[in-house]
Amino acid sequence: MSERRSFVLETDQGACLHGLVDLPEMPGPRPAVVVCHGFKGFMEWGFFPPLAELLAERGFAVVRFNFSGTGMDPGDELVTRPEDFRRATFSKDVAELLQVLEAAGTLIAPGRIDRERLALLGHSRGGATAVIAAARDPWRTRLRALVTWAAVATFARHGEHRELWRRQGFLPVTNARTGQELEIGLEVLDDLERHRDQLDPIRAARARRAPWLIVHGADDESVSLQEGRDLAAVAALPSAFEIVPQTGHTFGAVHPFAGPTPALIQAMNATVAWLRRNTAGPT
Repeated sequence: MSERRSFVLETDQGACLHGLVDLPEMPGPRPAVVVCHGFKGFMEWGFFPPLAELLAERGFAVVRFNFSGTGMDPGDELVTRPEDFRRATFSKDVAELLQVLEAAGTLIAPGRIDRERLALLGHSRGGATAVIAAARDPWRTRLRALVTWAAVATFARHGEHRELWRRQGFLPVTNARTGQELEIGLEVLDDLERHRDQLDPIRAARARRAPWLIVHGADDESVSLQEGRDLAAVAALPSAFEIVPQTGHTFGAVHPFAGPTPALIQAMNATVAWLRRNTAGPT
């Protein structure tokens, strides 16, 4: 049986990141995977707990956390801090992920994570955040593997609403899962416009060196398959592009988790194989 621990990491920006670590039965430092959720996601959503359990059973330490911009604490089902959600900039996400990577094996699960065998896995917006982090020093040369599920190829996703966004100072969004009416603040748009090059997943995809598995559902209704193709087209080797047929953005998974679908099993199996091959993980 794997062991699950919680942690709280204070960032340089003064936020507190809440996270969980799933540890395998094997003692000592293990290869590790840091997992990034996407927009309106959180570390306890749907497939993240069973994915962490599976990877821990295969011998990996698994670190997952809530970006501060979720506006959610562990155990929450609703966004309880809408102002944090409103101010969740892309640059802040990248900075928080970089701090989690730096803390893995030191402040987070000391003695249980092999810092020479670190990997990243991200879903949707979290996939693009992972790609950008993988292109940043020192992780550009230190990461052993990268996996993205349904990753976006651009953060510029609300261009048709930009005038409204500027005029009223926020962009309204609905959380389809909870029915909550939320807002994306103007600082999010300003961040993207000021740091366009640094927040370009395509540019980062060209720069990263870690072996990269790109997984995308053929019928993704939220992030089109073309975005997966765009990332794969600029991903230099070593890389692989796995299209999962007849499935959407979450590979058929729902929240609360109702069990794995064939599509999710395919994504998980491909992920485990890639991570084991490229982190020299357990056999």
